[in-house]
This record gives sequence, structure tokens and C-alpha cells, in this order.
Amino acid sequence: MSDQYNVHRRVLPPFATRLLFILLLQLTAGCASRFDDLDLSAYQYRDTRNLVTFVYDARHILEQEGLSALDYFRANDDHYATEEHYLYIYDLQANNLYHAGMPSLEGRNLLDVTDINGKQISRLILEALDDPENPHGWVHYSWWAPGSFYPVPKSSCHFRVTTPDGKELFVGAGMDYPHEEKEFIRIVVDGADRLVRQKGREAIAIMSDPLSSYNYRDVRVFAFHPDGELLISPVVQDSLLQIRLFECADEVGHHPFANAVKRLASQDRVWEVFMVKNRYQRGLVKKCMYLRKSELSGRTLYIGAITDLPQPP
Repeated sequence: MSDQYNVHRRVLPPFATRLLFILLLQLTAGCASRFDDLDLSAYQYRDTRNLVTFVYDARHILEQEGLSALDYFRANDDHYATEEHYLYIYDLQANNLYHAGMPSLEGRNLLDVTDINGKQISRLILEALDDPENPHGWVHYSWWAPGSFYPVPKSSCHFRVTTPDGKELFVGAGMDYPHEEKEFIRIVVDGADRLVRQKGREAIAIMSDPLSSYNYRDVRVFAFHPDGELLISPVVQDSLLQIRLFECADEVGHHPFANAVKRLASQDRVWEVFMVKNRYQRGLVKKCMYLRKSELSGRTLYIGAITDLPQPP
């Protein structure tokens, strides 16, 4: 393990500490930060940005030190397993190499592990790492917080790593009860658009599967044609209920679907904000829809999803 990661664990005399500090300043002066190429502009919440930075930093350590970095992570568990998040590292066959939150998982192959709803978490992570629309490898599922007996909603980000000796790994961490970022629905809708263009009608069944990446928590990717024909509904519905999207109005008379489609006449994707009632709050809250234009079997198709917007305190 290189000195830059071990130095804070050593006991140095004051003069040596000052000398080391000066040398480090000289070495780093004028050098670009390793975070310079990490774009966090898509995120609205500090917790999300902090999590991505945390995982990205661990990726940097692994890229520099390889598997010897595992000793460093274990020696600093108080940093890599906190109340906010914990780090984990796998190879691309889903063999767990390090788990700060649940060390009992180390050494096990978790390729087929599922959450309480049946989502295949490791397989979804591997898909996310190969998704060009998902640069930070986001996956959403339910999982058990360490020491608890019930699962909680979780969003985790991941980065692929190639060690100096050529080993392929991924590193990740998650947050419980995450904020719903607009970026999360941008990822799944843009991915759904690519899937439709690649697989045609086969994509509709994949997107409809509640265990897929296109459905999580209260988010559901939906799809419809310009005439209002629904291929995937925005809500789980009984077959007797026929939703007329263009007639749907929010609590202030705004028609989000009709307005978004109208704007798509001159754009290929739009964001539409509308107001809804919330059973936990008095008054109205804001929702946001991301809708984009696609094509299926020669016909225009609209693909979208809806999420929460940050609410005023």
C-alpha cells in the first residue's frame, strides 16, 4: 500500500509531520485533482454527490494499488462502513472480495442473490456497468441495513475497476431511503429508448417486468403511441381501467401528458412538472415527468417515467 494512504495511521514526530506536509504540498502543487473528471452536475442532492465521490475515491485507490488495497480498506473500516454507507468490492463473476457492511459475505459468489422482491441485484449491477446511459452504475432495490431484520429501499452506485495487474472488478456503495434524483429516471428512460430501438416489441415485455431495472420503488417506465394507445401504463392498473392520458389533469388543471407530447413535436425529450396531492402533507407537491420520443415498428412511441421533485422545507 502506498504511503499516501497509510501515512495517517503512523505516529510521526512533529518535525517529520511538518516536513511530510510540505513535501506533499510540493508534490501535489499544480497537479489536477483525481476528481476533476467526475461530473456530479446531474444530481440535486448532497447525499447523492457524496456517495458517488466516496465510491469514485475507492475506485482510484484500487486502480493505483490493486488487490493490496483490500488491506487498507480493512484497516480503515471506520471510514468505509459508516451510518451513511459502506463499501463493497466484487470481481465480474460476482465473487465478493470485500464488504465493509457485512463481512460475512466475503468469499461468497453472489451472482444469483436477490432482494426481498426477487430482483437479481448482482446481475442488475453488471448490466448497469455496461449501460452507456448510466455512467455511475446506479441500481435500485431493497436490502437489509446491517444489524436490522427488515429491508429498506436502497440506491447504489458502482464503478468498474481494472487493477494494475489486469484484474477486472467493480466497487460500489449505496444509501438507504435515497432521495429520488431526476437523473435516476433519465437513466432508465434513455436506457428503455435504446432497448426499444435494439429489440423492438421484445423490449416491451422486458420493460414491463417488475423485477427489471425499469421498475423500482414508485418509479415505473411507461410507453404509449401518439394516439394514446398504452403499451405500458404509468400506473399498475386493472384491465378494466382504461386511462386516457391526454385527458389526465393535475390538481391545478395542468395536462402533463398532452403538454409534454405537444412540446415533443419540436424536441426529442422534455421534462414536465405537475402538481399532485400527497397523503403525508397538507397541500400540493411537485412531480416531474421525463418523456422522450422513440420509435417502434415504424411508429412513433413515447417513453417516460415520473419521479418526485425536491420539496420546500
